Amino acid sequence: MTNVSSQVTGRLTMPFARGLALACAGLLLGWPGVGRAAEGTGARLLVDNKGDCTMSIIDPASNQQIATIPEDGVTGHEVVASPDGRRAFVPIYGNSGVGKPGTDGQLIRVMDLEQKSIVGTIDFGRGVRPHCARIGPRNGLLYVTTELDKCVTIIDPGTLKILGTVPTGQAQSHMLIISSDGRRGFTANVEPGTVSVLDLELNKLLKVIPVCPNTQRIAISRDDRWVFTADQTKPQLVVIDTAKQEVAKRIDLPSSAYGTDVTPDGRYLIAALPGSNQVGVVDLQTLTCVRTIPVPAEPQEVLVRPDGAVAYVSCITSRQVAAIDLKTWSVSALIAAGKGADGLAWAAAR
Repeated sequence: MTNVSSQVTGRLTMPFARGLALACAGLLLGWPGVGRAAEGTGARLLVDNKGDCTMSIIDPASNQQIATIPEDGVTGHEVVASPDGRRAFVPIYGNSGVGKPGTDGQLIRVMDLEQKSIVGTIDFGRGVRPHCARIGPRNGLLYVTTELDKCVTIIDPGTLKILGTVPTGQAQSHMLIISSDGRRGFTANVEPGTVSVLDLELNKLLKVIPVCPNTQRIAISRDDRWVFTADQTKPQLVVIDTAKQEVAKRIDLPSSAYGTDVTPDGRYLIAALPGSNQVGVVDLQTLTCVRTIPVPAEPQEVLVRPDGAVAYVSCITSRQVAAIDLKTWSVSALIAAGKGADGLAWAAAR
């Protein structure tokens, strides 16, 4: 049974329909602050520090950490922000790596980015190792990989209630990406070395695609044509044709990749290369790696800013996030974060 912590405020537990109605009324009546970014909060970069068990809030204008929020759990790896930029969701995974012995997390912390505190908790009631959280681009629902159940769990982010699950058919479904229309999901299943294709309308598994002996991370092209996952046994990205649901190509890299993200114009994929302390740039027109950029030790996750000007790369050993200028293809800033800086998310301006 799923329990929702008593810490959840009335605003968070308000039924979704009522909350939507109030928001629409505020827009029509001109309530102060409703629907306006002029409330004063700019966009923020969120960093999950799995060594500190905290989440950093970074001001991207000054490249400074302005706050940290304790996660009250061991430990979060990934983070996602609500579309309105008000809240962050941090799954508490456990104290080990994927497929390794250790504790089995069962919580998702809900953080208010204005209050800079935990305001809600989703409790699965048993260990499921929740890991990667995504927001559905059309329905606004929260999707979270729950590895030990071999599924993706669907949650209403307004009520914090679990609505259902989608089976992945595989162990270690660690990372998730969702197509731009919200109809398909894809999970990278680490040691099985597979990618699961999910129907997010019917909540069912469509296909399991073998890709390599061990894979990590997952990204999708802006036109939803290609899915990319990083082979951990060879320095290459595996490219999946989403229409045919099969491997179409393998892209050679200077060293093995980890986290990846695609630029908003769809032209490039940016890949962390932890073995060589670099970031690789893949031209998606030719599907070749065209340049590398040095960064601090052990780059992990990549997040391209929505305006396409900067790519942020968490560097787990240095406790930093590298900001890469995508016009000059160079590191423009090294941002101090926390110990074990890992998961990244973008909280929109309000």
